Amino acid sequence: MKLGAMSVVGDLRTLLHFPDFRRLLAVRLLSQLADGVYQVALAAYVVFSPERQTSPAAIASAMAVLLLPYSLLGPFAGVLLDRWRRRQVLLYGNLLRAVLATGTAALVLSAVPEWLFYLSALSVTAVNRFILAGLSAALPRVVDDERLVMANSLSPTAGTLAATAGGGLAFAVRLAAPDGGRGADAVVVGVGALVYLLAGITALRLGRDRLGPDAGYVQLRLGAALATTARGLVAGLRHLRERPGAAYALSAMTLMRFGYGALTVMVLMLCRHSFGDDTDVGDAVEAVDVGAGLKLLGLAVAASGLGFFAAALITPWGVARSGRFGWLGLCAAAAAVLEPALGLTFAPVPILCAAFVLGLVTQCSKITADTAVQSSVDDAFRGRVFSLYDMLFNVAFVGAAGVAALILPLDGRSVPLVLTVAVLYVAVAALMFHVKRARASLEAAPGATPPTSPPSSSGPSSGPSSSGPA
Repeated sequence: MKLGAMSVVGDLRTLLHFPDFRRLLAVRLLSQLADGVYQVALAAYVVFSPERQTSPAAIASAMAVLLLPYSLLGPFAGVLLDRWRRRQVLLYGNLLRAVLATGTAALVLSAVPEWLFYLSALSVTAVNRFILAGLSAALPRVVDDERLVMANSLSPTAGTLAATAGGGLAFAVRLAAPDGGRGADAVVVGVGALVYLLAGITALRLGRDRLGPDAGYVQLRLGAALATTARGLVAGLRHLRERPGAAYALSAMTLMRFGYGALTVMVLMLCRHSFGDDTDVGDAVEAVDVGAGLKLLGLAVAASGLGFFAAALITPWGVARSGRFGWLGLCAAAAAVLEPALGLTFAPVPILCAAFVLGLVTQCSKITADTAVQSSVDDAFRGRVFSLYDMLFNVAFVGAAGVAALILPLDGRSVPLVLTVAVLYVAVAALMFHVKRARASLEAAPGATPPTSPPSSSGPSSGPSSSGPA
């Protein structure tokens, strides 16, 4: 691990020699730090408010309200990202989120209908989809092809760690606040709004046209851009279909996201109703000390963050040794074994260990999948493909929450759910190992060419072709 940490430090020093990478990374860190603050504030308000009797169905409903509408807007976001200047998206998107988050803080303090609060939170979440997709699509513009895998190992992982740190900051602010109720939640949301503002200002350090897309793809008129959405979506899907490596990686990551979402709901219910100071009331379980559960949730977030950091250390080595699909298969196989071994105890310490394991394997898989997509998809299509990627994430996460709501009892202890997720990870591992063998056999056949992306036709700004072992 010491050698791995030294390698990460060396890789980071190499990447920091690219000045625009430094600037883009600063925007990512501040933006995702604010995401962590805002998301924990929402979780504390929705799940851990003492006056709320939270259930798995209520959590699933909240996720559906916040995430499913974007599933309809996602393709529009992709088409716009391929026409708007991505630096402008990062600038105005973060400034808009600062304003919207300030409005959310005011709503938390006010006695407003619940739908109005969710509408405000939905607005911030919708803009967030543009920011994350734009950051991913812009990354190949600020580093050279040889260091793209390295950048994908460090940049998104650093952003995830920043989000984890933001969550920790939110927990600290809320638990330290003397009020501990709506006032504390509003203060935390206000802190998130301030960090969003800083992220927008930081984006000004990047050149207006530096992040692409190329001038030939920039379309300033909004009406003209929206008119091409349907054709652009079809073209993006066709482009992805012609690059099977990217399509397989997206499929694996979507299925693993489903498992992660189901276990997230389980951990939320365990922290809310099982890991605090509980009192049985008939057949129901009422958590008396929600603060204790909130602290344990904070530890689970921290454990998952450590897993994200460990993923940055080992993923470059794992991909080099096993290939992209082999590494995806190993990650899924590890989750299939360790997730039930730890999760079936339904005890705090093993659950925290499981959070670390799931953070590790999920981030390892995401780094690998991101690299596969960026290396196979042309620059002119990256915005659309990453928006579809994000849309699949949302649908899988909400679908998992819905399944969890049908299976989980109020206290969060469900053997069938844990075993179902384990079977899902087994299926992903089997699929990835099969794809790896099939691609290796095809490449070994006399006169065969590897199933990588066709030559790019979008000029020198296109992402590099898929390379390396399958």
